Amino acid sequence: MSQPTEKQEQKAASSGLMVRAANAAVIMAFSLILIKAWAYHMSGAVSMLGSLLDSVMDILASLINLVAIRFAIVPADNDHRFGHGKAEAIAGLVQAMVIFLSALFLFVEAVRKMLSPEPLRETGIGISVILVSVLLTMMLVLYQRHVIRKTGSVAISADHLHYSGDILMNFGVLIAFVLSGYFELYYADPIIGILVAGYLAYNVKQIAHSSVDMLMDRELDDEERAPILALIRAHEEVHGVHDIRTRKSGLDLFIQFHLEMDGSISLGEAHRISEEVEQEIIALYPEAEVLIHADPEDQVGAVSFRE
Repeated sequence: MSQPTEKQEQKAASSGLMVRAANAAVIMAFSLILIKAWAYHMSGAVSMLGSLLDSVMDILASLINLVAIRFAIVPADNDHRFGHGKAEAIAGLVQAMVIFLSALFLFVEAVRKMLSPEPLRETGIGISVILVSVLLTMMLVLYQRHVIRKTGSVAISADHLHYSGDILMNFGVLIAFVLSGYFELYYADPIIGILVAGYLAYNVKQIAHSSVDMLMDRELDDEERAPILALIRAHEEVHGVHDIRTRKSGLDLFIQFHLEMDGSISLGEAHRISEEVEQEIIALYPEAEVLIHADPEDQVGAVSFRE
């Protein structure tokens, strides 16, 4: 039995981190649903309802994430030669839709409460629950940030984005409880609810954008492509490069390009040069799949993208 390569070990470690982060999000969201449902029942605050709804959407989105991540980390097979990484992007789009619907529902409920404001009940319970929610969410967000740095996962990034928003939202709910419960400013509760709905809707755009980029095979940004081009050109036997194409799919990065070399060298020499360039790129991007086409520099005709 062959030993796993360094690349396979790194991918397995990243996959494990992603699954643990997704599990942590599900467990935390379920815990928050329980305590927020109790707090909403006791207080009747529409801002707490918004926070509760957000946690319900969180657990749905996190469950979708968990399923998508488990599918995305499955190795490539005969039917999916490029792997299953785009399952992450699909999960991101589903999350965006779920968050948008929750924002719409919250907006309607807040407007209804604005038309007939009511005093809050059990303000102390609401404040205590929100403080606990902020603490737990901050712990999850810090862990997700660590996982994103290690893996670059789109699905975990989407989760991280709306959980980060939850922290701000919970502070808004806290302000609503203080103003409504202690200063009798009853309009504060629905106003905060409307602001939370707007913030959730804003998050939808960012999540959807990154998901669509992956599904549409968007190129890496120029600052990410620059080190690849510099590395290729640094090889003393490479005379040029053109038609470089890059894309991300889950944990995998795909890089392909044409190398321009001396037309008089042998096929074996061209293969050696290509192998050396490939290994240098993989050393920089261990998650990369590299495809190189060798061209004699004196026979390079029209190219699609001159670098």
